Amino acid sequence: MADAAPRLKSLLEQLIGTPLPVRVRTWDGSQAGPPDAPILLVRNRRAVRHLLWKPGELGLARAWVAGDLDIEGDLYTALDLLAGLVWERGEDAPSLTRSLRDPAFRSAARGLIALAGLPLPPAPPREEARRPRRGLHTRHTDRRAISHHYDVGNDFYEIVLGPSMVYSCAYWPAPPPQGTLEQAQHDKLELVARKLALKPGQRLLDVGCGWGSMAIHAAREHGVNVVGITLSQEQAAYARKRIADEGLTDRIEIRVQDYRDVTDGPYDAVSSIGMAEHVGSERYLEYATVLHRLLKPGGRLLNHQIARRPQRDETAYRVDPFIDAYVFPDGELAPIGTTVSNLERAGFEVRDVESIREHYALTLRRWVERLEADWAHAAALAGPGRARVWRLYMAASALAFERNRIGVNQVLAVRTPESGASGLPLRTRTWN
Repeated sequence: MADAAPRLKSLLEQLIGTPLPVRVRTWDGSQAGPPDAPILLVRNRRAVRHLLWKPGELGLARAWVAGDLDIEGDLYTALDLLAGLVWERGEDAPSLTRSLRDPAFRSAARGLIALAGLPLPPAPPREEARRPRRGLHTRHTDRRAISHHYDVGNDFYEIVLGPSMVYSCAYWPAPPPQGTLEQAQHDKLELVARKLALKPGQRLLDVGCGWGSMAIHAAREHGVNVVGITLSQEQAAYARKRIADEGLTDRIEIRVQDYRDVTDGPYDAVSSIGMAEHVGSERYLEYATVLHRLLKPGGRLLNHQIARRPQRDETAYRVDPFIDAYVFPDGELAPIGTTVSNLERAGFEVRDVESIREHYALTLRRWVERLEADWAHAAALAGPGRARVWRLYMAASALAFERNRIGVNQVLAVRTPESGASGLPLRTRTWN
């Protein structure tokens, strides 16, 4: 008798203490749950073993990346329905120790073991990052983390990001979703350039320069001399080729270099777009201090960074297990207040903070569209597991921005000299 789906649904509901909002279909063809809901497709018993050995988000992630778990129907709807069970419980979620004291929980766990078959731990998918043996955010571990995320093939990133090759949120016109992704990314780069008040002949340091888009824009559109730094060999090679094709090799230098090793200041301006999330809370003040030192008096920093909501107990903050294992190893998000405080402690005067949260949600949905439209090619380039990582990560992130679980902010800061002359106009938002 085909009854795995109703059994699995019942057992999972006992474990989580609430009805499953999606329909379950299992390897034996059986189904259970709301008839019009998206389907959680459990392809085999190994998916259940992933959950048994790593309860919670990491077990789900492993089953998804391995292809043992899938969604049929609208992915965003399914993730939105599941968010309250997986991602939003936060500080109020019961601990595993507390759950194990509950007889009903233990009974459900035994039922899952019986349903899963031989209770051997499945090997993690090869896409899972290896954990460092040494401390976080050393030069060695940062290089390895950046390589895990960015050195997966430039051809794959071209599919997702499009011709602009900008891997941070675009800046969309109102009302959205007018315009193309490429135009919105151009407008974001121009927004950064205007906030920095870039002028011909100035020196710009682009920290975490990616595939060279900001460097090219600043040199081509504003006549700036740029040094771009990245820890990714693949990004650097790609950026150098683009710069040569644009005829800008006399204005742009791309280095594979850690920000802590840059010593050739002063610079007139520093852009840091989507890089500070990799720095880590323990290193952030050092990071801000280094950038302050590299700027000339009156120089500007534009820090574009994802932020999380603050917690009641900040010491309880833990990095999202899926993001840490499969997307950004060792990455950390901080509340915007913490970022501003660290910049001020480093000596900066913070002059403007602009939240562009909704813009990132729109950007991520465009990236998901591009990935899904060329799925077979993307999976062939990066591997099916990596493609599944990106589809889940980007769709879930789009919802997180839409629901205000995370945000993104552009912080304009100045190395204001002792005279107090910041160099900014009295009405600063002239860039809009």
